This record gives sequence, structure tokens and C-alpha cells, in this order.
Amino acid sequence: MTPQQFQTLLLNWFDQHGRKHLPWQQNKTPYRVWVSEIMLQQTQVMTVIPYYERFMQRFPDLVSLANAHEDDVLHLWAGLGYYSRARNLHRAAKMVMEAYQGQFPNTVTELQKLPGIGQSTAGAIASIAFQQRAAILDGNVKRVLARVHGMMEPVNEKEVEAKLWALADHYTPAKRTADYTQAMMDLGATLCTRSKPQCGRCPLIQHCAAYAQGIVDLLPKKKATKALPTREATFVILQHNNRVLLQKRPPLGIWGGLWSLPELEGQADQKKITSFCRQHFQVEVIDQHALAPFRHTFSHYHLDIFPVIALIKKAPVQIMEEGQQIWYNLTQPASLGLPKPVQSLLRKIN
Repeated sequence: MTPQQFQTLLLNWFDQHGRKHLPWQQNKTPYRVWVSEIMLQQTQVMTVIPYYERFMQRFPDLVSLANAHEDDVLHLWAGLGYYSRARNLHRAAKMVMEAYQGQFPNTVTELQKLPGIGQSTAGAIASIAFQQRAAILDGNVKRVLARVHGMMEPVNEKEVEAKLWALADHYTPAKRTADYTQAMMDLGATLCTRSKPQCGRCPLIQHCAAYAQGIVDLLPKKKATKALPTREATFVILQHNNRVLLQKRPPLGIWGGLWSLPELEGQADQKKITSFCRQHFQVEVIDQHALAPFRHTFSHYHLDIFPVIALIKKAPVQIMEEGQQIWYNLTQPASLGLPKPVQSLLRKIN
């Protein structure tokens, strides 16, 4: 199949069946496209839409995002996961204002200099926002190309990914680049799906090696991944009346920059929790009771969480580590970035 054949089939399908009414496709600007592409990294469209709409309402342009406090940005991102994306988005907004005088860079090379933007995201922004010829290779595009070409090698191997990049570039047109890029993402998201692909409706069916060989369900292949390890942690809900103590996590690592609950390694008993609260927060626990444990899964491990409410009679007059700890008012909650498990726990006790 020539690039022209591939493009014609795909764009004809897109003109009839492509998604054209997503929020970021309206009032299209480089800023709106960029935010959507960051949110869509490893996250499905239907999950992203409400977050994107709230984010745009609060930060309608680059200036408002660059001038925002990180807590406000993380608060609107809370629940969407992969929080480094939000921190990088905020850093990149500041960088565009300072290094690019508020003008969004419009080449793949320059875009990749911004935090959180890799080659595929840069290609998507360049093609959709600036109508430049730029290839993309997200998960959807990898799946389409691997099936069309019947690639039996694992797509997460470096050599195979290089082949896929070459194919992605080979098929990318010089005209209608925005529509082509959206069409490739739409095809993978709506028809050439991971499970139960709708091959009968696919515009590329006559040219698909995987379909011809009856191996669509087997592709794309990936190198076997190790089973996720499991760790345990006790989350201490240190409560005084309607207030709960929260701590700001370090900027790097899991839930970086978010506000979370004090944490003990493993499943701690009452004696250990009492000692922990006395040592770290100078408070005396008068009563404690456990809530139902639950599991939260990250990309690299499972975390089994054992939440314990620890009631204290008297809150300390002064908070240790000012700016890193707060007493969070459950009845009048502040706008803070909270991890989803912490949000759920606070809702339970409110």
C-alpha cells in the first residue's frame, strides 16, 4: 500500500466517521491542543473530557496557567493520575512565557524542549495546532501499524519502535496533517481497539496483514512484563474535630507535590501509630480505629493501604514544618491536589 492509498482510505473514513466535536477541537489554539495532548497521555478520551473542561474554565490561556499556584493546578488534576504531567504542564507554561515570550513553539524540535513533551506529543501538537507535517506514535497508532503490517515482534522493543516510527513517518501526508493525525488516533481508539476490534468497519481491512492471517487478536505483541510487586502502608488519618492533618509530598516520586496523609510502612498496630504521632507531630492519640483496607495500583507496583483514624483531643498550637503540613478542614475544604485514594478516604469520614 502506497502512502497515498493509506492516506486516502484513512481520510475518507475520517470525513464520515471521525470525531470532530471533542472539546479541544473547538476554538482550537496551540494552548488548548497542548493541554489536551498532555491529558490524553495514557488516559482515555471519555475520562479526560470533564477534567479538560474544568481545567479550561479555570485556566483558559497560557498566562493564567503560568501565573497559577501549583496547588491549584494539582487540585484540578486530582484523580486523573500520572501527576508529573500536571507539574510539567505548569513548568512548561512558565517556560513558554519566559523563554518564548508567551509564543508557543511550533516545531517538533522546539516543542520537545518543554517539560513533559516527547516526540509523539510534539508531533501531535505540531500537526494539529500548526498544520505541520509531523508523525505521531502513541499507543493507538502503534496498534494500527503493527496490525496492518502483521508485525510479530514485541512493539515495546527499541528496534521495533524505530521501525514503527519509520512507518508512521512514511504514511504521514504533507497536507491535511491535523485531520490525518486525528484520524490515526480515532481509528485506533474506536475501531482498531485492543480487544474486540471492529475489523468489518475498518477502512484498511483490505490491506491489513493481521486480518488476512487471522491474528488480529494476537497483535500488537509486547515483551512479557514482570508481575507487579506489592507493598503495604498504613495511612494515619490524624483527626481533631473536623480537621485532618495532611502532608505535602516531595516534588518527585509517587504523588509528587500532592497533599497526602501521614504514612507508615507496612500494617502498623495501635501502639506503633500512637508512638508515631507522638514522635512526629507531638500529639497524643486518645482513640483509633481502622477503616477497611483497599488496594491502589500504580504503574510499577500495587499499594495495599490500611487506613486508621487516630483521634486527638488537642491540636498542636503550631504546625511543624510550615508549608509542608496543614490541618485540612473537612467541612470547608481548601483547593488542594489530593491523590484519589486520599480523596475517597476523606469523603468517608466527612
